[in-house]
Amino acid sequence: MSNQILHAALCAAFSCAALGAAAPASAALGGMPTPAPAGAVSSSANAAVVHAASGVSGTASAASYTVTQTTFATGTVVREYATAAGTVFGIAWSGPIMPNLPVLLGTYFTQYDSARVSQRTANPGRGPLAVELPNLVVHSGGHMGAFSGQAYLPQSLPTGVSATDIQ
Repeated sequence: MSNQILHAALCAAFSCAALGAAAPASAALGGMPTPAPAGAVSSSANAAVVHAASGVSGTASAASYTVTQTTFATGTVVREYATAAGTVFGIAWSGPIMPNLPVLLGTYFTQYDSARVSQRTANPGRGPLAVELPNLVVHSGGHMGAFSGQAYLPQSLPTGVSATDIQ
């Protein structure tokens, strides 16, 4: 069996296992947060306040967002970053099993998947994946037992929040 076929078979198997073992995170990128899913071991929300310099010297405006962290029975942790209005603008994950990206990315999954396939076709093999589109950024990497990544909507980042804040 060739490496590409074996890799595809393993990815499909792990995706199915992840779908059954780890319930999806509570909200889709660009959507509104929802209560913690049934597969969650714990879930917590924290408010964060970020100060951003305004155009006027000596003054600052505050942009606030919340971070909801959900830990699944599998050990995978998903953090959702939502604006004060409640829209999820970023998601980060880490753990032994990849989260359900179609659910996490919601309506943005099709764009991500097309870009991912194009990148892997042009550069076959394994390794981290960096999809950087004008309206969607997804970085994902790791290996069996230790995956991590982040996804965010650049146009939806609140004032004063940068991509490095999504961890």
